[in-house]
Amino acid sequence: MARICGINLPSEKRIEVGLTYVYGIGRRLSAKILDDLNINRNVKVKDLSEADVNKLRDYIAKLPTEGDLRRKISLDVKRLQDIGSYRGYRHRRRLPVRGQRTKTNARTKRGRRVTMGSGKKKETKT
Repeated sequence: MARICGINLPSEKRIEVGLTYVYGIGRRLSAKILDDLNINRNVKVKDLSEADVNKLRDYIAKLPTEGDLRRKISLDVKRLQDIGSYRGYRHRRRLPVRGQRTKTNARTKRGRRVTMGSGKKKETKT
């Protein structure tokens, strides 16, 4: 089992997919890393040699990943909130930041809200 950036990569997956378990590395960056290091994309994580794992560790150590990247993103959002920008305001209110509509969508951001007049009217007994 390979351990990179404090993450145990799943041993049964291909290395191209396994690297995406590290926060900040997606499929495209994973493919670029493997091409730069001349490592076959289709090899499984458990079949990697120790030399390949060390090459991966050294290469990925230079990239912003995991805690450093999370910290940078949170500081960027905090800066937007501190300067009072519109984007910072949207982050603070937990609303969509990039101009999406909120009247009908954005349920995951806004949460489940009960509106007036939704659903069937209750029958009244007379």
